[in-house]
Formats: sequence, structure tokens, C-alpha cells
Amino acid sequence: MLLVVIAACEVGFWVILGAGLAARYLLRRQRVSTVLLVGVPVTDVVLLAATAVDLSRGATATFAHGLAAAYLGFSVAFGPSMVRWADVRFAHRFAGGPAPVPPPRYGAARTRHEWREWVKALVAWAIAVALLGAAILLVGDAARTAELQGWIGRLSLVLGIWLLGWPVYYTIFPKRDPALRNGSATP
Repeated sequence: MLLVVIAACEVGFWVILGAGLAARYLLRRQRVSTVLLVGVPVTDVVLLAATAVDLSRGATATFAHGLAAAYLGFSVAFGPSMVRWADVRFAHRFAGGPAPVPPPRYGAARTRHEWREWVKALVAWAIAVALLGAAILLVGDAARTAELQGWIGRLSLVLGIWLLGWPVYYTIFPKRDPALRNGSATP
């Protein structure tokens, strides 16, 4: 059942975001848009409440409970940038706004971008681990929360792979513009 709530919250996030942007750019209803966009984080509150209620009623933690914590962490950490991403694209497509600026592809700017994204992942990890820890304390039974403890390890592994595979990699091996490597352009 919790997996259905997670899926509904994800769908709800995008539906509310789309409705808020449509109200802003298509209907020109700024107040309605603001109310709808303020509702975007409500999906996270719904998921948090559903997870807490389920565990407090005696449920044994499952994969879904850990996934809910991970989802909430990433939603809080990456949600504002996802809203900005969608807003720029919606404004460009429907309101004559400027074209979206793609992330940098080369050099130090790319490396800084990768570090910024990883810091967001670190924040997501911290939030998810805090939620998992709170759930473990709330339940107070190691046998019922073993799955949550496993999620802490999984999330830590993902964070470590992300660190090594992107920001550290681009710091050590910065991606260079191919036009500059061939000597066809001046630096």
C-alpha cells in the first residue's frame, strides 16, 4: 500500500507543479499559481504522514518504508531545482521566456556543476538518513526496522559512487571542449 502512496505522491508532485505553471503562464493567474505551487511540498507531508502512521500502527518496516525516506530526502533536496527547471521550460514554451540554459559541458564550470549536484545529493542523503533514524527510534524494535538500517547502507553506497563517479572524476579529469583540443579554436 505504501508503494501506491509513493507513486501517488510522485504523480501528485508533477500534476500540482504543472497546474501551478499552467495557471501562471497560460491563465495569467499569479495568486492561483502561487497557491498551487505552495501545494507541491504537501505531497511530501502526505508521504511522511502515511509512513509514520503505518509504522506507528505496528507495521514491520519494508522496502517501501525505506524508499519513502529516500524519496522524501531527494524530493526536499532536489525539489526546488526541479521546480526551477520546469518553470524555465514552461515559461520558454508558453510565455516567450528565454531558452533554458543547459548545464556547462566542459572545464571548471562543469566540475563546479557536478560538485553542486553532489552537495544536493549529500543533503538528500542526510535528510533520508535522519528520517530512517527517526523511524528506527519511533519503532524501537531492531527486528522490525532491519530493512531501514539496510537503506542507510544503500543510500551511503549510492552517495559514495556519485561522489567518485562525477565530482571527483571531473576534478581529476576535467572534460575539455573538443574544439579546443583540436586546435581549431583559440582558448
